[in-house]
Amino acid sequence: MRTRSGLLAAALPLAAALLASACSSSSSQAATGQAAATSGTISAIGAENEYANVIAQVGGRYVRVTAILSNPNTDPHTFEASPAVAREVSDASLIVQNGLGYDDWTTAIENAAPSHGRRVIDVQHLLGLPDSTPNPHLWYDPATMPRVASAIAADLAGIQPAHAAYFRANAAAFTASQAAWIKALAAFRAAHPGTPVATTEPVADYMLQAAGADNLTPWLFQADIMNGTDPSPQGVAAENALLAQHKVRAFLYNQQVTDALTSSFISLAHASGIPVVGVYETMPAGYDYQSWMTAEISALGKAVTSKVSTEHL
Repeated sequence: MRTRSGLLAAALPLAAALLASACSSSSSQAATGQAAATSGTISAIGAENEYANVIAQVGGRYVRVTAILSNPNTDPHTFEASPAVAREVSDASLIVQNGLGYDDWTTAIENAAPSHGRRVIDVQHLLGLPDSTPNPHLWYDPATMPRVASAIAADLAGIQPAHAAYFRANAAAFTASQAAWIKALAAFRAAHPGTPVATTEPVADYMLQAAGADNLTPWLFQADIMNGTDPSPQGVAAENALLAQHKVRAFLYNQQVTDALTSSFISLAHASGIPVVGVYETMPAGYDYQSWMTAEISALGKAVTSKVSTEHL
């Protein structure tokens, strides 16, 4: 069961261990990190690799970026940070994390090894979202990453003021480079307004909303699957009906998290002639953020226009 509270519970023992083993040297580490930030390469962390990719694009040659969650074959909701990860996070000068309970282990580590020089961008807080926001997959919203890129540029400029113009220019270039995705979303919305789709969980819901699609899967069912809770028999029956009765034109599932239930929906979709699209929480290898998002909407377009399934990018 992959509940958000479980993530924090898993992180707390590690945080305690970090306090005992690493914090004794945190002052010297912070001083070293601040010196490197002002005169050399900035050490930065993206809790998820999509955020790390944006840091790399904005920071360019002045940053050394590490992505903590970078394997698209694992479930991010069940991640448990190792002591090595804790050291990387505690030593970083800039951290970008998602918030909304998605990566509470990051906050636990930061609190265990505080640093006055560390800059943290919590995307939830950057966007002004309340803790009650139900869908944590913020990077699928086309409005999110331009704001993240601007915040990264501002924080990097605060660390290395001499390169502020470089960081701002890179952030502007990043935002401009989202044009292909934005155009594809608008084209889908214009050509297929209100297209009915079904999903297992709300991984790509923000993108579906931006594309003008109509997700007929009930929210409670999506939330149950996302949180590792067994959905109600009524929810399962409703999802089966969407597929068996051809009420939707595409079926999207979390490619990183499958079990017997979600596999049964995939099989039913195929048997019913409904194209299947796999969506990812973690950016797959071979992509940057922009090309990944463009590939996801392209896969949806192929499903709706040509009944082509794209289960793997």
